[in-house]
Amino acid sequence: MGLFSFISSAGEKLFGGSQIDENAVREHILSLGLKLSSLSVIAFQPEQKVAVIGRAATLEDKEKAILAAGNVKGVAQVDDRLRVVAAEATGAAAAVATPAADDADATADLSSAELPTAQFYTVKSGDTLSAIAKREYGSANAYPQIFEANRPMLSHPDRIYPGQVLRIPPKA
Repeated sequence: MGLFSFISSAGEKLFGGSQIDENAVREHILSLGLKLSSLSVIAFQPEQKVAVIGRAATLEDKEKAILAAGNVKGVAQVDDRLRVVAAEATGAAAAVATPAADDADATADLSSAELPTAQFYTVKSGDTLSAIAKREYGSANAYPQIFEANRPMLSHPDRIYPGQVLRIPPKA
């Protein structure tokens, strides 16, 4: 997908000091229970950038992994090197989570152009999910769609903060 910018002074504090702890970022992403395999995180210290490398079962898991990495205090940019790899119609979606996912016969690499992508939105002071839903979808009552699109990163719809980047999925 490319390079995504974040506000490095906002986000979840996973490590002390000014050095990005790539293992802490990786463990944070994995703790969310996303369907990812072969996940690696590489930190580029002076740029406050991390590269997220591996495979995701869905575009949603890919987008959530990017946001989880970027919404960490100290990270200003995320270099997306995740591939969306879906199991063929032959069955086992679990193929994505196994080393066999490298087998071209077992999986199909999907380009982002084939999938509907979500927009990313940076929360501003005074924003609420209802206000964002009103602006994006025309109805404040659509806020649960945004909340669900950002789970498990969000634990409650009222707990968003300025500088946080959220997924805004296409209108259902």
